Amino acid sequence: MKKIELEDFFRNSERTAYQLSPDGTLISYMAPYENRMNVFVRRVGEKDDASVRLTSETERSVSGYMWAENDRILFMKDVGGDENFRLFGIRPDGTDLRAYTDFEGVRTVLIDDLEEQPGFVLIGLNRRNPEVFDPYRLNTETGELTMLAENPGNIQGWMTDHQGRLRVATAIVDGVNTQILYRDSEEEEFREVLTTNFKEVVSFMEFTPDDKEVFAATNLHRDKMALVRMNPANCEELELLYEDENYDVASISYSRKRKKLLGVYCTGHKEPVRHFFDEEERAFREKIKSHFPDRRYGIADTDKEEKTYLIYAGSDRTRGAYYYYRADTDELTHIADLAPWIREEDMNEMFPVSYTTRDGLKIEAYLSLPNHLTPESARALPVVVNPHGGPWARDTWGFSSEVQFLCNRGYAVFQMNFRGSTGYGRRFLEASYKQWGLAMQDDITDGVNFLIEKGIADAKRIAIYGGSYGGYAVLAGLTLTPDLYCCGVDYVGVSNLFTFLQTIPPYWRPLLEMMHEQIGDPEKDKEQLAATSPALHADQIKVPLFIAQGANDPRVAKAESDQMVEALRKRGVEVEYMVKENEGHGFANQENRFDFYRAMEEFLAKNLA
Repeated sequence: MKKIELEDFFRNSERTAYQLSPDGTLISYMAPYENRMNVFVRRVGEKDDASVRLTSETERSVSGYMWAENDRILFMKDVGGDENFRLFGIRPDGTDLRAYTDFEGVRTVLIDDLEEQPGFVLIGLNRRNPEVFDPYRLNTETGELTMLAENPGNIQGWMTDHQGRLRVATAIVDGVNTQILYRDSEEEEFREVLTTNFKEVVSFMEFTPDDKEVFAATNLHRDKMALVRMNPANCEELELLYEDENYDVASISYSRKRKKLLGVYCTGHKEPVRHFFDEEERAFREKIKSHFPDRRYGIADTDKEEKTYLIYAGSDRTRGAYYYYRADTDELTHIADLAPWIREEDMNEMFPVSYTTRDGLKIEAYLSLPNHLTPESARALPVVVNPHGGPWARDTWGFSSEVQFLCNRGYAVFQMNFRGSTGYGRRFLEASYKQWGLAMQDDITDGVNFLIEKGIADAKRIAIYGGSYGGYAVLAGLTLTPDLYCCGVDYVGVSNLFTFLQTIPPYWRPLLEMMHEQIGDPEKDKEQLAATSPALHADQIKVPLFIAQGANDPRVAKAESDQMVEALRKRGVEVEYMVKENEGHGFANQENRFDFYRAMEEFLAKNLA
């Protein structure tokens, strides 16, 4: 097997995040400048080397950007990974840079792009109260901020209709109940229309074209999230539009131009589950798919008239490419590969697999194997078990730089959607509540034993690596099943459930009672949290451990890693510790990523050989 340079897996994409201006005349994208991702723009039909660089960030990459109108691009950035994003604007020719929300310690969130109101966007700021976000209408020309409502202290989200009017708010009441507030116009006061426990979800996704009803995803009276048409004034379900027996509804496709619901999407085990309400849209998607018979594709952007499109296409063995597509002529033009230095034939396949837990739950997982092996031909391999973060998130089939890097170094990689992973329905999600270090960890252990029983894994050469909640799972695995793994890598992981719940960012504090129901209450569940906090059981760890942490992490404080390292070093247990002073919850700067993965490579080579 050809050994590929580590930097090739983890260097910044050559080009990524392509977008079209609303009128379809300009193409924007992000690309490296001084090893940081910055925003560039060019005219449609020109080559990328004719582009204008709009931003010149050298300390940290631009976090994200969008077109506000044809002559204004907005972008966000934070400082050192603190996630207090600040909003800026600039013209496509690189002039008239504006700092809209350059406030110390304040986080900006985008609520609505207000497509029907050029020159305005709707944003949220926690400037008045760090725990909640007030909605503001921002004039992108003048920079004027107009507060549309004062958050009373419990509202977590805002929603507008197609005219940009603030019509819906979602709130937390009594700590663990969610409430939908509604009004017919901005002249009215919000009124309560539905209160449910947070486990029962009603999520308004889009107003109907006439702004009188909504398309909503809900699990009320059912297990899986279904798409329904609903009366927002009383949350009466008017029509069931789509429901999948295996997966939650994840998103919808809505045409602003045609003012029509086009389709609905679920994340499947490998292929997405798509259902179309519009035959024209179905035919259109089939026409696009015909260009990519062996690729997973998605529509990255379209112009306002929905005549030209940007298409992303990729797979498990390529980081993918962007294409420019004309709907009228079915003409497809390649724009850029994200990582042209990576050859698909050198990458390894990701296999969707499944196994059953000790209590009978089906777990969907992904197995990636080195040397182009298959699950049938793989025998007695060293394995890196890689539980995802969140934990209320999920892994999906597709390209992963980490996975391909580890496979290239001769390791099998095993990722599993343990209970609590999203997209599998309410019962599967709730089966994770108050199960950190318990049934959730058992799901990971059962996955490891599945690989051993199949003969795929060498039982003496199994490592565990993960970030955030995945980092917690690493530490839990090493303390609760100390004989299962030969080493572990914890990346910005939780070590002590008591201190973690005490140090959450201020805008998570309204969610604290929910977190007590999901993770555990420090008072009511004191014994359980003590039993499942790895830092309190460091004496159980007997294999090498590598820990990496960002000093400015707002989600998992550096103290989580500090106390774990201190507890281990007191006992004389081998632990490597990497701290990056200019990073937060994960390493965004390229040189820091290189350092981390280089250290991980050496650590695994030493302990997993």
